[in-house]
Amino acid sequence: MGDKPTEAAAPGPPQSESGSAAPASPTAAIAHATHEAQASWWGRLWPRIKEHKIVQWTVAYVAFAFVALHGATLLSDALEWPHAVVRLVTFLLILGFPIAPILAWYHGVRALKRVSGSELIIIALLLVIGGSLLWLVPRPTTDRAKTETPSPLATINPKPEPTEIAFNPPAHSIAVLPFVNMSGDPKEDYFSDGISEELLNALSRLNDLQVVARTSSFSFKGKDVDVATIARKLNVGAVLEGSVRRAGNTVRITAQLINTVTGFHLWSETYDRPINDIFKVQTEVATAAAQQLEIKLAGDESAKFAIGGTKNPDAYDAYLRALRLADTSGGLDLRVPLTLLDQAIALDPNYAAAYALRAELLIPLSFEPNLEGAKGLREQAHASAERAVALAPDLGEAHIALADVYARILQDYVGAAAEDDRALAIAPGSAYVQGNVGAWMGAFGNIDSALVAAQRAVSLDPQSAGPYLNQAQALYSARRYSEALAALRHARALLPDSGSLNRLFIEVLFRAGQVEQAQQLLETPTTQVTERDRHHLLAMVYHALGRQVDAEHELDQYKTLVADARPYRFAQIYAQWGDAPAALQSLVRAEQAHGIYIWLLKMDPLLDPIRNEPQFKALLARMKFPPQTNDRKP
Repeated sequence: MGDKPTEAAAPGPPQSESGSAAPASPTAAIAHATHEAQASWWGRLWPRIKEHKIVQWTVAYVAFAFVALHGATLLSDALEWPHAVVRLVTFLLILGFPIAPILAWYHGVRALKRVSGSELIIIALLLVIGGSLLWLVPRPTTDRAKTETPSPLATINPKPEPTEIAFNPPAHSIAVLPFVNMSGDPKEDYFSDGISEELLNALSRLNDLQVVARTSSFSFKGKDVDVATIARKLNVGAVLEGSVRRAGNTVRITAQLINTVTGFHLWSETYDRPINDIFKVQTEVATAAAQQLEIKLAGDESAKFAIGGTKNPDAYDAYLRALRLADTSGGLDLRVPLTLLDQAIALDPNYAAAYALRAELLIPLSFEPNLEGAKGLREQAHASAERAVALAPDLGEAHIALADVYARILQDYVGAAAEDDRALAIAPGSAYVQGNVGAWMGAFGNIDSALVAAQRAVSLDPQSAGPYLNQAQALYSARRYSEALAALRHARALLPDSGSLNRLFIEVLFRAGQVEQAQQLLETPTTQVTERDRHHLLAMVYHALGRQVDAEHELDQYKTLVADARPYRFAQIYAQWGDAPAALQSLVRAEQAHGIYIWLLKMDPLLDPIRNEPQFKALLARMKFPPQTNDRKP
């Protein structure tokens, strides 16, 4: 038998000397070599990473950063640090992240004791839990937004601040709500509103009765607000409300008086009378309301209800229409209500209230830039105010009108102060009188008296921006800028789109040193100010920012709009620019032209740079302002 043939070997890759499979091709050989090199590199690096404890250092740093960041945030809130502190801490912690493993590479190996994995996990968890618990610590109640400089738009458009005060009404306090127009014709609103306002004015003439002003009482018109809520917002013990229906030559007036503390009706009555008896009805309603509130009416007291009025129903109707247009005129030409007042006076030449309102409307109209016949209008204003006082010496509004003529047209400030004192004596319960008197007192430098009058006006008219505006003007004159800004924010919450209010707000910001904020507001198109005021203020703001070319451009724009009609405003710009000669020259022109703003001269903060100039002191002496009774001086 022969030997068996040898069995062929199974096919397979060739073996290397080490016993491993040899690559089948050059490409595979290269890939295999690269893989082995990488495996060898990681195999050498990972032990060194563990030896230097880089992972432990990195994890510990992340946990430390987590705690540090939360701790910095908490301290920033507690100590009211700027938010930039937290940003800086965050930046430094991020910057330190790559530094931690680098330091570990060079120093980690020196550690005497190796941290086990379980210990590392426990430490990291403790740090994370501790950092998280910091968020549970109560934070200060101070809102960060109140400690940082607000944005310009947030400042000029604040959320309405609550004006409601604690409900503790004075014993003899009342609000006259707008009577409801029951005629079915919205165009008759002026008549029902007028009846309400006349009743309000009549009651406000009683010294023992505190009557909320028209602006606040009428602020609830058309709103679904119950009497109890209104009473609390106005802080009054009684509310007089009702309705008016006029048909042809007859009128029905229904009135009711409500005790707001108990909620009970104190009195109600319905009057069906000829239109000619409307004035008698008003007197009867006012008398009944006063008696129900236990106001003792002597003969001269009840006679106050008819002061300055008329018995001519057509004259009364024309007056009410004019009053409505004057209150809502906005950009309307004042000649429209003036025409109606002329009609009222033609029908009743002894209508004192119509003369007083006519004077007040003629004054601003006569100062319109580039207006022909301005001198004649000022003479008419003077004559109307004097006629009102002559016809009704006990009408507070007449004395206020004459005071405005003395101050704005005649530059007789001593005479204006005397008329204000007379108005205050005969109508202490009028918010209109208190507000106007306070404004003039502030301009004359009697800041304490001005603030007392302004606060009295606020209590009588809490839902109106006007008293807060007067309060702010007095504080601004006293250089108490932060308080002035607070009062203006109250006013802005009640009247957000007032150009004159926004103008004063920006001016106070400028004088308070918040120049950039004033600039941003002026450069924001939605900020409600006139183009004249925008250019005037920017001319000063840009100069303060070192942008003199832009400032001169704004001055040129202002000159184009007003020509020579506002020399006092030019003086303010030149004073802020440090150009005393030009400022003084403009003030002299304002004095000679009886400029509309020259009465601001004594206390105007914008003129502070030139107050020590001999020419300025001489001009101030020529103006003959009444004595300044307060210690505060510009």
